[in-house]
Amino acid sequence: MERIMMAHGSGGRLSHELIRTLFQKYLGNPYLDQMNDASILPGREQIAVTTDSFVVSPLFFRGGNIGKLAVCGTVNDLAVSGATPKFLTLALILEEGLPLDDLERIIKSIAETASEAGVSIVCGDTKVVERGSVDKIFINTTGIGYITNRLVGPERIRPGDEILITGTIGDHGIAILSEREGLEFQTPVVSDCAPLNGLIDAFYLPGVKCMRDPTRGGVATTLNELAGQAGVSILLDEKLLPLSPSVEGACEMLGLEPLYLANEGKALVIVSPEVADDVLQKIQAHPLGRYAARIGRVHEEKPGLVLLETPLGGKRIVGMLEGEHLPRIC
Repeated sequence: MERIMMAHGSGGRLSHELIRTLFQKYLGNPYLDQMNDASILPGREQIAVTTDSFVVSPLFFRGGNIGKLAVCGTVNDLAVSGATPKFLTLALILEEGLPLDDLERIIKSIAETASEAGVSIVCGDTKVVERGSVDKIFINTTGIGYITNRLVGPERIRPGDEILITGTIGDHGIAILSEREGLEFQTPVVSDCAPLNGLIDAFYLPGVKCMRDPTRGGVATTLNELAGQAGVSILLDEKLLPLSPSVEGACEMLGLEPLYLANEGKALVIVSPEVADDVLQKIQAHPLGRYAARIGRVHEEKPGLVLLETPLGGKRIVGMLEGEHLPRIC
């Protein structure tokens, strides 16, 4: 009998197969089948809804904790879908024995991050389970936002569009790995965990076609999703990928591919070539976007493929994440 493996939660190929062959098979409908970071629901005002669960280990890490991560992850899924985030729900599963001081730190961080993002926690739920049934605390959040005049989505991507990223790649993944394994680098890696709605407000122009936050599975898996949904190919330029020296050094030492590392405060932004320079300048002028870069272009031939051009001029296919890269990073 086949069983669930850790790789089914990686955000990579097995995650997508599970969604397609099981969840969509029984639960599919026009809203769920949008397969974007948030579902857009009809009405007098269009509403965007998203939900996410957080099981990160360790609970506290450089740059954040599970509470901050829960708010940022949900807010960002709404923001990259073109919505203005407004409301969050908060559901907690607590393990018997969790120190109340730790819980208070987490709840305080949730409140501070929600205030920073301009969202309200409007309802919640708490369950406590026996010691050993969960790992200290698991969090689920649902986010609701309103769609105004931002029309974004993979169906709008066209050949010739430029691909931007709002900052360095892989910071969150390496920050979690270093905390979990006790690794020390000359310059400690800090998670990029941050709410992105303020940054998106600062750079959005009508020429912005599509946005995604490359969390589980990283930049490579996210761009594979978009290439498949849009029926295009994507060519990345390896020498343009923004990496902090610490992340680059860690990847070289540990044999990790930074394109598959999780990010929790970055957005991929696909824009028409006419506005690429303006959008990039607006991103770089924001505190969260000072290391933003143009990293690739959309092409018509070989639809569904993501290719990486190396500094020597060769090209290689960059597929979806296979297996489990770093478990429980969000």
